[in-house]
Amino acid sequence: MARKSVKAGDKVGDLADYVRMRDFKKTTEPAGGTVKEAGGMFVVQKHAATRLHYDFRLEHNGVLMSWAVPQGPSLDPSVKRLAMRTENHPIEYGSFEGVIPKGEYGAGSVIIWDTGKVKWLLDPDEGMAKGELKFVLAGERLMGEFHMVKIKPREGERGNPWLLFKSKDAFAGKEDPVARSLTSVISGRTIEDVRSGGARVWSKGGERAPKAAKPPKWAFVEPALATRVEKAPESDAWIHEIKYDGYRIQAVASGDSVRLYTRTGLDWTGKFQSVADALAALNLKDVLLDGEVAVAQASGKTDFSALQKSLENGVAKGVSYFVFDLLADGARDLRKAPLSERKERLDKLLAKAKAPIRVSPYFEGNGPDVLAAFREQGLEGVVSKKASSTYSSGRTNSWLKVKLVNEQEFVIIGYQPSLKGRAFAALMMADRVDGKLKYRGNVGTGFSDKTLASLYERLSKLERAKPALTVPREAAKGAKWVEPELVAQVKFAEFTSEGAIRHGVFLGLRGDKAAKDVQAEQAAPSMRTRVRLTHPEKVLFPESGVTKAELAAYLDLAADRMGTHLFGRPVSLVRAPDGVGGQTFFQKHAMKGMPKEIKLIDIAESDGKPEEYITLPDATAIVSAAQISALEFHLWGSKNKDLEHPDRLIFDLDPDEDLDFQIVKRAAFDIKALLESADLTSFAMITGGKGIHIVLNVKPKLEWDEFKQFSGDVAEQIAALDPKRFVANMSKAKRKGRIFIDYLRNGRGATAIAPYSPRARGTAPIAVPVSWDELKTIPAASVFKLKDMHARLNEPDPWADYAKSAVSITKATRSKLGL
Repeated sequence: MARKSVKAGDKVGDLADYVRMRDFKKTTEPAGGTVKEAGGMFVVQKHAATRLHYDFRLEHNGVLMSWAVPQGPSLDPSVKRLAMRTENHPIEYGSFEGVIPKGEYGAGSVIIWDTGKVKWLLDPDEGMAKGELKFVLAGERLMGEFHMVKIKPREGERGNPWLLFKSKDAFAGKEDPVARSLTSVISGRTIEDVRSGGARVWSKGGERAPKAAKPPKWAFVEPALATRVEKAPESDAWIHEIKYDGYRIQAVASGDSVRLYTRTGLDWTGKFQSVADALAALNLKDVLLDGEVAVAQASGKTDFSALQKSLENGVAKGVSYFVFDLLADGARDLRKAPLSERKERLDKLLAKAKAPIRVSPYFEGNGPDVLAAFREQGLEGVVSKKASSTYSSGRTNSWLKVKLVNEQEFVIIGYQPSLKGRAFAALMMADRVDGKLKYRGNVGTGFSDKTLASLYERLSKLERAKPALTVPREAAKGAKWVEPELVAQVKFAEFTSEGAIRHGVFLGLRGDKAAKDVQAEQAAPSMRTRVRLTHPEKVLFPESGVTKAELAAYLDLAADRMGTHLFGRPVSLVRAPDGVGGQTFFQKHAMKGMPKEIKLIDIAESDGKPEEYITLPDATAIVSAAQISALEFHLWGSKNKDLEHPDRLIFDLDPDEDLDFQIVKRAAFDIKALLESADLTSFAMITGGKGIHIVLNVKPKLEWDEFKQFSGDVAEQIAALDPKRFVANMSKAKRKGRIFIDYLRNGRGATAIAPYSPRARGTAPIAVPVSWDELKTIPAASVFKLKDMHARLNEPDPWADYAKSAVSITKATRSKLGL
């Protein structure tokens, strides 16, 4: 049955179309009415019906307003996705995941691809009438502000088309979430898992089990990926494995039922049937394995080119499956268990395994020594993994790789015709830098006659008139251009100074990776600062597993941004020698065993006697604080060179625990507007907890008493103007349901959390400066975590204008504020 479109002016709470399009004598899909609301739900359901699409649903007025998005949502603001308005669905539909049988409306498999909360930025009733919606999503895969606009149908087109696109904010990016994330956020299954059986089925007679065989307990998960670095770690807290040159494969095995998945979730069981048969013969009970399929030479080296040749007939022969991780075993999900435990269980599980199943060996001890040994053996490289680490999907700093052979993927953008009768002379290569294709030169060796013929046949079908990117004029002479769709694996000596491949050898095509995912690969630089860390493996943030070494690495990365605000001021540290959950204390004075990089300054106390206070003069001092387990950095409002004249004023919006963060944000914008009425420029920082700091750069002219008095007067003025929302008294009782405007941080000796400081909480949240525009889209004050900050710190500084925005507080200022 064809989908019926809904007009933009239809009543948004109406389920009439939904009911009319279904025969509830044949299906037990929810008729609606049992759930009136779900607290602002959104859900995206991946739906393999006649055509694969993504059902995008937003809760409003007791229903899920719905659109069908053929290509799925994008996080790239420049990408606008077609979204066809469909019938409203009942709230209950947001929890449906399963199979709708043939013959019934929407027949096909459904998984919950993402779900979470929606916050409306524009009134949705008015928006539907006008054809424009703005909202903020807080899901697992979709975060931040999105925009929908109704457009006119093309001539002859039926339906009600809209465009869905991402707004520019902290959660925007070039990475395609649809290509990256293939599984359900609820069950972990792929659409193929659900299609093959075992999912819930909605049909006449209620929910029933499918006739297909019982599905495996476990399903494909997004794999953990190693971060490329220049040096292997030296600490004994790491183990080291051989880096294989093959295809990353996850195996889901339950008795004789075995499925093999690539790193992007493609089912390659048929390609590696010998591996599947060998795992089935082991009669494993509900396990999820992670490893690499490769062709091993007698020397122990693996050969990707040989692997490609073995696949030429569609089914690989002579391959081995090197298993290096156990993610689930029986009823237990092991992803939260330490790697050392997973390795031990894996060794026992596969103790009797025979070829082609091999348990990947690992080596303990000094990483550089292991790397040197691998170099002598001619191996491709080393993968170092923290023994205490949990299994974390996506790129992680708990897994590091060092390459001994330059080998990576490139996108084929064209070819140079041959003058010697061959199919072509060389392939033209590119990769992506900041989302844009960059030409990387040509590769002209590594092709057999058979490979040349098969490649030429595929390239001929992809020809285009112009290149997909800018190519130097000399290199472009005589070239034939193709759509950038094929991905090649290339071994090469090095990049030239111009960034071109030198001495490249074609190894084969990558069938497991999309061209849009090929990024320029560069080793992460070593830490700039050199500090001594004892027990670097100690976990300081237990919920996220962040260790002392990872804290030091983050501080090294963030030191420049932190230092803009921290250097040359008295600083206090929140220390937790045993990590979050253990004893913590606030340290502002000299201490025994303090790293030499941390300096001291004499400050007169209230009795006039000098006392030594901590100060951090440079990046090395910031990083060295990790050695003493300093989890938070708090700064004074004045600088060492002029302690008695503060230059940093803060209004700390500290909400009652039950207040929604959207209310706190609105309050921040109201205070910003008030300050602007007195020509006071302010900056916003989410604290990593529940609140927001409004910060002003002030010319150091006032003394502390007058400075604090001004901030207190402003806070009390705001509380008096809107007592239902604000209070200027720190009493917990008076704060109930309101926001405490904490101005007390503006007194001599008081401190405030520093920008980019971690917070001493289990998930390792960070206090992060944001622009006022970005704040509109931030779903929570603790949204940024330490492990997410590498990308954040590569973005432009949202406080770039802070240093040149100093304001004066004068009698005129007080007058404009009505003080």
